[in-house]
Amino acid sequence: MGRFIYEGGVKVEVDDRALTHLQLVISAKLRRGEPFAFSWRDDASVGGGRTTVWVHPGSSIVYKYYGGRQPTINRAWVDALAFTANAPTGLYLVPEPPEPGGEPASSELPG
Repeated sequence: MGRFIYEGGVKVEVDDRALTHLQLVISAKLRRGEPFAFSWRDDASVGGGRTTVWVHPGSSIVYKYYGGRQPTINRAWVDALAFTANAPTGLYLVPEPPEPGGEPASSELPG
């Protein structure tokens, strides 16, 4: 389980695999200078509800991974997340779609 930390205070726990895919989308948007909203549901242990942050090129973001291996990238998932990031509602985590060809997602990079 990884952690997304925004501006040194707002934190959310996210599975390492999902966090890797979110990082790719967030980094691509910021490289292009495109600010966007990022929303998630808060766990009941922190009061429930929903949090939205405004992500912009000057944002201070930390991606903390607890696993030691980088997962393989599911391009279909990156595309699905990028689609939400480009919508008026902003980025939010969507379920991982099957990889093209129907092969299940692998959890590691080869080699």
